[in-house]
Amino acid sequence: MGKRSRQRQKNHQNNSKPGGRDNRDGWGGEGYADIIKENKLFEHYYQELGLIPDGEFEQFMEAMREPLPATIRITGYKSHAHEILNCLKEKYFKEIQEVEIDGQKFEAPQALSWYPDQLAWHTNMSRKILRKSPLLEKFHQFLVSETESGNISRQEAVSMIPPLLLQIEPQHKILDMCAAPGSKTAQLIEMLHSDMDVPFPEGFVIANDVDNKRCYLLVHQAKRLNSPCIMVVNHDATCIPRLTVETAGGQKDVLFYDRILCDVPCSGDGTLRKNIDVWKKWTTSNSLHLHSLQVRIAVRGVEQLAVGGRMVYSTCSLNPIEDEAVIAALLEKSEGTLELVDAAAELPGLKWMPGVTSWKLMTKEGQWYNDWSEVPASRHTQIRPTMFPPTDQEKLAAMKLERCMRILPHHQNTGGFFVAVLVKKAPMPWNRRYPKLRKEPVAASGAQTEDSPVATSPTDTPLCETPLEEGTETAGNEEGEGGGTLAKETGDQAQQSAAKPQGVCGPPPSKKMKVFGFKEDPFVFLTEDDPVFPPIQNFYNLSPDFPKANVLTRTHEGKKRHLYMVSKELRNVLQNNSERMKVINTGVKVWSRNSDGEEFGCAFRLAQEGIYTLFPYIRSRLITVSVEDIKVLLTQENPYFSKLQDHAHAQAKKISMGSIVLRYQPNPKEPEQPQCPIELCGWRGKTSIRAFVPRNERFHYLRMLGVEVFRDKQGQGGAPREGADVKGGEEEDKEQKLEDKEEEEECAVQPAGESDVENHSKDGCSKTEANGGNQATST
Repeated sequence: MGKRSRQRQKNHQNNSKPGGRDNRDGWGGEGYADIIKENKLFEHYYQELGLIPDGEFEQFMEAMREPLPATIRITGYKSHAHEILNCLKEKYFKEIQEVEIDGQKFEAPQALSWYPDQLAWHTNMSRKILRKSPLLEKFHQFLVSETESGNISRQEAVSMIPPLLLQIEPQHKILDMCAAPGSKTAQLIEMLHSDMDVPFPEGFVIANDVDNKRCYLLVHQAKRLNSPCIMVVNHDATCIPRLTVETAGGQKDVLFYDRILCDVPCSGDGTLRKNIDVWKKWTTSNSLHLHSLQVRIAVRGVEQLAVGGRMVYSTCSLNPIEDEAVIAALLEKSEGTLELVDAAAELPGLKWMPGVTSWKLMTKEGQWYNDWSEVPASRHTQIRPTMFPPTDQEKLAAMKLERCMRILPHHQNTGGFFVAVLVKKAPMPWNRRYPKLRKEPVAASGAQTEDSPVATSPTDTPLCETPLEEGTETAGNEEGEGGGTLAKETGDQAQQSAAKPQGVCGPPPSKKMKVFGFKEDPFVFLTEDDPVFPPIQNFYNLSPDFPKANVLTRTHEGKKRHLYMVSKELRNVLQNNSERMKVINTGVKVWSRNSDGEEFGCAFRLAQEGIYTLFPYIRSRLITVSVEDIKVLLTQENPYFSKLQDHAHAQAKKISMGSIVLRYQPNPKEPEQPQCPIELCGWRGKTSIRAFVPRNERFHYLRMLGVEVFRDKQGQGGAPREGADVKGGEEEDKEQKLEDKEEEEECAVQPAGESDVENHSKDGCSKTEANGGNQATST
């Protein structure tokens, strides 16, 4: 047996013992008994820095050793948010109030005081307790089901802060630079869709991550929200490419973002409560290694930020080397074009410490340096001048670093966190490589031309009036190789270069982007005269303003299996930058091919994922249903028309066979019923109707209607209190196999992570979704 195999066997034996890693607590609890929550270097470092208020250091360390509370956030943009909140408060929270498990009392969940509208809650119950205790099993199943449906997100409390400070509005163009695993991205999408009556907000979110595999985790998170305004891309954040868009006049403009979230990779010493391994791995060298990367990412972020736009820089580290030092370096480079925002009043109820203006640096050997002049030449490659506070006191005071916010764990029972809000007042002051000869100034393609300063050569002779940021690019190359400053150009500049007369020098032509990781299927937009549209248009009687140009598919050849929709703005980005960026996923599925549908006039059935996007344009095949009708449709396999109430029954008889929309409209005069509209996809068979709704969404709607859905530990579906027969157990296993088979065929060229997200989650849909309505037509 080789050394590696022996070590693996030894680890397995250790992990199967009580207290081993197999017994670990998902929120960082008792399962890590083998890890001592102590690090003398950590304690010495933070005591010396003086970041913790006097007399509070022991409380700080005690809080760090305690498990992190479980925190949930109710999806705020959905119209169902208040219904879910009411269900939690009136049912589940009351059931578990002051519950006692194994002699330990647990408090009922409490709302986070600083999160708007009571949409975020935390409890001192760990995930292990939630999963194992029979008293909490219903609550745990509720959390799991609603999380998979996208109605609840389990997210650390401090992680919710940066999106709130961005102050998102529906028209904003947003970039999330280091987005995986995606909890903050989901928040951004929610805020973009604050008005549910607008299916296509003017804004969008571009979520980026450098790790190709983690991008698919990001897709899974974003797909739960079913938004046509999200695009996931795979690039190195230090050199994320400059994108171009086409204006209404047909001109090319550089895309600048109104909001940028710059949540950079960090040492993570603020996460000691949940990432127990950090206790034994933490050294000061982690911060020293990450500082320059963090500065480069932040610089690239502010380059792509629009003038007047807002960027939030955040880390889950408490170390000033990763926090104030990066902000100070950024402000110094900006020469007054950036300003730190005082965000004290934006989150009332949040306790935080102001940023510091002095700090020192320590090596892992314990050697301290107060400023750059003390660092020996042998350490100049590891320690850089930007890691220290500015020596010019006047310049330091002008930075107003005290406006940064540091959240300490013992103040509100959270993790440790750092956040800073920056506003861009003018384009950045640095230029790129300039042409040696120009016969006349060349106008920039950027959107901020009028406000941009004139560039100067080293000899102070004006060469051209190209805006500083709208010219060629810096901060690494576009092939994802990081590194030095290279001259780049946007697509329209490349065309200008090709058309230049001889004797005029210019930037080199742009290089073709290198693609790493899995090769994605293409994103192919349909033309307005595509033959797929007339049958769909006639069958669903789509309104004349339906945006056909926003519909895309994932194949150039063969039959189109699924049709997706994106917003007009994202279509603009996709069509003008296909050679400059690697897109992992975008669009929400609105139609799926159903072979049985062709005989009824339309080969495409509606998809539940895209119903809220598509519904405003559908003018026929609508059935208005009541609460009782929805209960019947979601709890019975294939109910006959006669089981519906008279009004719905009469409507169903008038509609021909095929895909339909089931619409519930709230009645303000009946407050005990759900006060939010519900749209469900279904199939009208010969004598019956079937709802095409994924399993977890079925559970969600049934809970909203007062029907309790509960599965025992073996996975068997318990009968609802209303006497309905929600399917579970072996039948659902069969359904899942059918679903998986369909997904394997659909995503034969996609990685496993992508096939999972096509239908929300591994749980997939019920049998109705997998069969595509075949059974409904045979009734």
